[in-house]
Amino acid sequence: MSIGGSERKTQDMVIQFFKQQNGLNYQYLGNLKAVANKNIKEEILTQYLRNKGYSEKLTGKAIAQLQQEAGKLNQGLYAANKKVYSLLKYGAKVSVTPTQPPKTVYFIDQEHPLDNNFAIAEEVTVVEKAEKRPDLVIYINGIAIAVIELKKSNVSVGDGIRQNLTNQKDEFIQGFFTTIQFCMAGNETEGLRYGTLLTPEKFYEEWKEDGFKEHPEERAPLDVTISQTCEKISNCLLKSLYAMFQKQRLLDLIFNFVVFDKGIKKVCRYNQYYGVKRAQSRLFNLQKAIHDPKWDKAKPKGGIIWHTQGSGKTLTMIWLTKWILSHWEEKNPRVLIVTDRDELDEQIEKTFNGVDEHIVRTKSGKDLVDRLNKYDDSLMCSLVHKFGRRGGEATEKDYDKYIEELKNSLPTDFSAKGSLVVMVDECHRTQSGKLHLAMNVLMPNAIFIGFTGTPLLKKDKQNSINIFGSFIHTYKYNEGVADGMVLDLRYEYRDIPQDLSSQERIDQWFDIKTKGLSKRAKARLKAKWGTMQKVYSSRSRLEKVAWDIIQDFNMKPRLMSGNGNALLVADSISSACKYYEIFQQLSFKKCAIISSYTPNRGTLRTDTVSNDEDTDSFLKYETYLKMVGLDPKALPQNGAILSKVEDFEREAKRKFVEEPANMNLLIVVDKLLTGFDAPHCTYLYIDKKMRDHRLFQAICRVNRLDDASKDFGYIVDYKQLFGQLQTAMKNYTSGAFDGYEAADVDGFLKDRHDETINYFRITYDVLEEICEGVAFPRGEIQYLHYFCGESGQSESTDERYARLREKFYQQVSRLCRAFAEAKPYLVGEVSGDKLEEYDRKVMFYIELKKFIGRGSGDFLDLKAYEPDMRQMIDNYLTADNAQEIGNCEDLTLLDIVEKEGNTLADDGNKEHKKTAAESIENNIRRKVVERSIVNPKYYATMSEILETLIRERKQGVKDYSELMKEYIRLVKEIERPEDTGEYPESIRRSKALMAIYDNVSKDEKVALKIHQAVLNNRISDFRNNCVVVKRIKKALYGILNNKDKVEQIYKIIEKQDEY
Repeated sequence: MSIGGSERKTQDMVIQFFKQQNGLNYQYLGNLKAVANKNIKEEILTQYLRNKGYSEKLTGKAIAQLQQEAGKLNQGLYAANKKVYSLLKYGAKVSVTPTQPPKTVYFIDQEHPLDNNFAIAEEVTVVEKAEKRPDLVIYINGIAIAVIELKKSNVSVGDGIRQNLTNQKDEFIQGFFTTIQFCMAGNETEGLRYGTLLTPEKFYEEWKEDGFKEHPEERAPLDVTISQTCEKISNCLLKSLYAMFQKQRLLDLIFNFVVFDKGIKKVCRYNQYYGVKRAQSRLFNLQKAIHDPKWDKAKPKGGIIWHTQGSGKTLTMIWLTKWILSHWEEKNPRVLIVTDRDELDEQIEKTFNGVDEHIVRTKSGKDLVDRLNKYDDSLMCSLVHKFGRRGGEATEKDYDKYIEELKNSLPTDFSAKGSLVVMVDECHRTQSGKLHLAMNVLMPNAIFIGFTGTPLLKKDKQNSINIFGSFIHTYKYNEGVADGMVLDLRYEYRDIPQDLSSQERIDQWFDIKTKGLSKRAKARLKAKWGTMQKVYSSRSRLEKVAWDIIQDFNMKPRLMSGNGNALLVADSISSACKYYEIFQQLSFKKCAIISSYTPNRGTLRTDTVSNDEDTDSFLKYETYLKMVGLDPKALPQNGAILSKVEDFEREAKRKFVEEPANMNLLIVVDKLLTGFDAPHCTYLYIDKKMRDHRLFQAICRVNRLDDASKDFGYIVDYKQLFGQLQTAMKNYTSGAFDGYEAADVDGFLKDRHDETINYFRITYDVLEEICEGVAFPRGEIQYLHYFCGESGQSESTDERYARLREKFYQQVSRLCRAFAEAKPYLVGEVSGDKLEEYDRKVMFYIELKKFIGRGSGDFLDLKAYEPDMRQMIDNYLTADNAQEIGNCEDLTLLDIVEKEGNTLADDGNKEHKKTAAESIENNIRRKVVERSIVNPKYYATMSEILETLIRERKQGVKDYSELMKEYIRLVKEIERPEDTGEYPESIRRSKALMAIYDNVSKDEKVALKIHQAVLNNRISDFRNNCVVVKRIKKALYGILNNKDKVEQIYKIIEKQDEY
C-alpha cells in the first residue's frame, strides 16, 4: 500500500485484481472514457442471450423491454430500478407473435453463475443531463450492476460515497443507475464501503468476515472457500472486493439479499447474510433428519438467531423466508411467522407483498388451523392477540388464551400440510416456550426458528436451547457498535434530592446542576429561579424529575437545538398523567402521553373519590380528555373517543419522529418501549423499576443512527437500576441486568462521566491533527492557504481543498458538541488553567470555522452556521476571551467584498490585505462556478476577468484600492448582468433570454424565437416528460438546424428557473 499514492495507481491495482484468472477472473472491457456509455451494452447482452439459445426475435424483444423499463424515470429512480430488478430476477415474458404464448427470457443465469459474462470497465463516460465518469463499472452480461468510486489512501472513502450520491441526482446521470444493484467506494486504508440505490452515506456498510465461530460444520462450503482466499490477501480493499465480487456470492447477494421496502431499496449487511446462510445449512440438515425413522423426536428441531436490536433482524427473517419458499426441493414448502405485535404482523405483510411474495395474515387461532390443514397458503403470519386491550405487549394470559383457541379449533382429521418452518419472533420471552410446545403438537414435523434481539436470560438460556435448538447465529450489541450500525450508549444515574427546603441547599444544588455553564447561561437560568425554588421546595418528587428534564432541554446540545427528543418512562399510567400535568404547569407544552389507556366514563366509580384508586381513575380520565382536546361536558360515543385518542397518538408519534422540535417528549409506560414501530430518540429518562428484556429493549430506543449531530444515545436513570455501584468499577452487568450472562451485556452501557471526557479529548486531538500542517506563523493567510489554496488554482485542486474544509467543519461541530457535554465533568477533573485553555481553543476553532467558511465562499450567511452551535457557544464558552478571527453575519457577496474592502483600504499589514483579497477572490469564484451552469458563456467571461485580476494582483500591476473598485464592478456584473448595458431592451427583461442570447452568438432574433418556442411547448414539470422534451428539441432544431447546438441550448434551457 502506498500512503497518499495516486488514485490512478489504486485503480490500476484493482483492475489487475479483477482480471486475474486465478482470482475473480472478470473480462476487461477497457477504458471507456472516449465514448458515451449506457447501462445496458446491447451487443454483449444480445450475444449472451443468443448463446443461451433464445431466438433473434425473442432476444430483441426482451432487450427492448429491459431498455424501456430502464429508461422510464417519470415515476422516479426507485420505481425504475425496482422494475429492472424484477426483470433481472424473474425474466422478461415476451412473445414472438401475438398468437403465441409468452416465453420467459432470463437475462442472468442464476442457477449456473459461472455461465454468465462478468466484466469490468474503467473511466466509464456517461452523458445525460451532465457528463460524469464513474471510476469502475461492473457488468453482468452487458448489464451494469455495480459502480465503484476509488480514492487514494489519504482521501476519505466518504468522498467516493458522496460522489455516488451526486451522480444519482436528476441533474447528473440518474438514468445510468436504473440497473445498478450496488454502489461502492473504497481506498487502501479504509477498505470498501457498499450501499445500493440512494443509500444515505451513514448507512454505507463494510463487509467483514463472520464473527460467529460456533458450529463450523454449518458454514456454507463457498463461504469457507472465500474466507480462506481472503486470509491470503493482505490489502483490505482487495480483500473486501474479493469477498463481495466472487461470482457465485455476487449473484447470491443480488438475487437473495435485496429488498424494496416502502420506497427504500436495501441490501444485506454481512451479519444478515451469514445469519441466513447458517440458517439455510441448519434447515437443510434438519429437513433430512426429521424424516429419518431413527430421529429422536425429543430433540429440538431448529435453532435461535440472536441479532441485536437495530441490526435488521426483521429483514433477516424475510430473506430467509424467501429463500425457503424458492429453494427447498421438498414439495410444498410453507412458512408460518408467529408474532405478538400488531405492527410487526402488519409490517411483515407489507414488506413481503412489496417484494412479490403473497402472505396471509390469519384472523384467529381457528383461521390458522384451517389454513394449516390445507395446501393453499405457502406463507402465513399469525398474531398472538391481545385480549381486551389496546396495544402493548402480549401477556402470559394472552398466550394461554391463544393456545387454548388453537386446541379448541382442531378438527378430528387435522394434519398440518407441507414442509413447515415456523419462525417465532421475540423468542427470548418465557411465554414462547409454552407456545412452542403447543405448536409442536400441532405441527410435529415442523422446524422452529426463534428470533431475538436481546440476550437470553441465564435462567432461560438452556431452556430456550432445549426448546428451539442451539444458536444458529449471533451478532451482539458490541459488534453492532463497532460496525457503526448502532450508536454507543452513555449511562448516568441521577439522584433527585428530597430535602432542599432551605435557600442555601437550593443554591448549592443550582451550582451543581449548572457546573461548567457560562455566566450568561447561568444568569438565564437564574431568571427562572423562582420556579426552581418552588419545585425543589415542594414535596413532589415527580415535579423535581420533570424540572430536571426541562433543564436538559435548556442545556444539552441536541435537545436544546430541537434536533433531538426524549422518552420518559413512568411507572404507571397515573404517574404518566401526573407528569403530563406538571409539564403543562411548567410551560413545557410539547409533550404527550402514549399508553394503552382509553378514557371511558363507564369505568369511573362515582360514589366516592376518597379512595386513591378512584382519585387516580378520575385523574387519568380528565387528563386524557384534556390532552386529546375533548370537552368532558360534550363527549361523543365511546367508539369516537377511542378514534380520537388513536388519531392524537398517531399525530404525536409522527411529530416526534418527523418534527422533534414540535414534540420534544413522549411520556410512556409500556407502549413504545418495544415493537417494530417504536420511535427512536436521543435521551431515555427512566423513572420505573425495569430489568432484563424490558430494560434492554427500552434502552435500544436511543441507539439508532440519526443525523451527524447525534453522536451517542443517552440513558438517565432516576431509579438506581444498577444498585450502589462503586465509582471505580462502573460495571453495568449486575443489578437490573443480573439476569443475563455478564459476557452477553458487557459493554452495552458505558459510564457517561468517563466516556464523555474521553470522547472530547479524542475529538480535540483529531482536530489538532487536521491543522498540524498549517505553516507558521499560523496567521490568517496561512490558514486560508491551508484550507483554500492560493487564488488561481485548478478545479481539481479546488475540489481537494473543498473536501479538507468539509472534514474540518464537521470536526469543529463535533468538538463543540463534545465540549458542551464534557465541560460539566471536566470541572474538578482538570485544573482551572487547563479548562480555560480548552475553552479558548474550542472557541478559536469555532471562529476559525467561520473565517474559513467565509473566506472560501462556503458560508455567505448565518443559515449555513448551525443554530445549535450558537446555543452551545452561548451556554458553554467564554466568548470574550476568544481570539476573534471573523464574524458570521448575514452577508451578500457584495457585502463581503465591501467588508473586506475596508481592510484593503487601510494602510496596515500587507498580509492582512493579501488575506482579504484572496477571501474576496474565493467568494467571487464560488459564485461564478455556481452560476455558470445557468449561462456558461457569460460566466466564462466573468471567470476570465477574475483570473486577470488575480494575475495583476500577484504581479503588483494594480494597488489594492484599484483592485477594490474592480472587485466591486465585477461582483455587480455577476449579481445583476441586466444592468451592464450589454443586452438589448428586448432581452434584458428575462434572465432566461439573456442566457440564450449569450449562447447563440448574441443573435437577438434567434434568442427571441427560442424563448417563444419554449413558452409554446413547455408544460409543468416538462423536464421529466420525455415527450415534451422531444417536442421542445424539435422546435429548437427548426430554428438552429444543428443537433449539437440543440443539445447545448436545451441544457441551458432546463436550468432556467423561469421555465
